[in-house]
Amino acid sequence: MKILVRNLSRSTTEIQIRKMFEEFGKVGNCNLVLDAITGKSKGFAFVEMDDEEQAVRAMKALNETMVDKSRIRVKTAQ
Repeated sequence: MKILVRNLSRSTTEIQIRKMFEEFGKVGNCNLVLDAITGKSKGFAFVEMDDEEQAVRAMKALNETMVDKSRIRVKTAQ
């Protein structure tokens, strides 16, 4: 299942995001989207988890939580 994580602080790293989701199961891919020109975070990321049950638990638990002073939004990627 592909998950969209939005409203990330510009200081949040891909490693931090991966660790948050790994608490709920195996993470296949984690991609923090970076600006092509500046190389800085655009404030969102995609996380892939093969086990749908683990992915749903992670989304429910992490949605609306505070990470680096930002309230993140977590949902299924379209």
